[in-house]
Amino acid sequence: MGNEKMQVNFAPGMTEATLRVIELHEENELPVLEPDKVELAGTIGSVHEFLLKRISEKEQINQKRCYILVDREKMTLKLVTNETDSRNKATVRGELKYYPKFLEFGINTSKTWEPVQLSKFFKMNRAFFKDAQYNMELVTVLKNFKASIDSKVENSRQDNGSRTDNYSQVVNSNLPASFNLIVPIFKGRPAEEIEVEIIADVDGRNIRLSLCSPGAEVIVEEERNKAIDEQLLLIRKLAPDIAIIEQ
Repeated sequence: MGNEKMQVNFAPGMTEATLRVIELHEENELPVLEPDKVELAGTIGSVHEFLLKRISEKEQINQKRCYILVDREKMTLKLVTNETDSRNKATVRGELKYYPKFLEFGINTSKTWEPVQLSKFFKMNRAFFKDAQYNMELVTVLKNFKASIDSKVENSRQDNGSRTDNYSQVVNSNLPASFNLIVPIFKGRPAEEIEVEIIADVDGRNIRLSLCSPGAEVIVEEERNKAIDEQLLLIRKLAPDIAIIEQ
């Protein structure tokens, strides 16, 4: 250490202490680390929110070196900054996501229900029905659906008729009318009123029910484009020189 002087200050009340000095023979330097990759993902408004807070950071947001990819099928916006700098490139992905409860209903999907199973689900989700009284009636009908169908098949079967055809005919005639739900289809978007039909798939005595709503499909298309276009308008106002590319 040579003849360097060192001054040690004791805490109040201390009269002695042990001082350990370690001499390093090599220069102690911190390693040079690569910058962390910025890869963010969030709701559909994430790209605009990121730009709003970072637009003044010229090293990160050079509009001529950024671009946004729009994928309407996947309902995503993806911002890429510092496009030619692999060390400082950042990506921010915003996605329009379905409302979880809407997905649970399985509307316009391959999801199927047993009548009793659907009855229990409707009962627990009465809050999303436009008419609570009709919900209770629907729950009761579905709860007793199989027993009611079996009884009516026996009464309607003719000696020369097909038992399967009779069963299918009675099932379809006994299904409840369509009902209305009031539920958001996408996260962060307002609730929509949609008409839903119950479709029966009959295989002998096995019945599977599915939920169908042409109106919901129309809303999905309209709301998807509306939500994305709203974000693109905000982004263009904030950062007009960023290239926006539709995929």
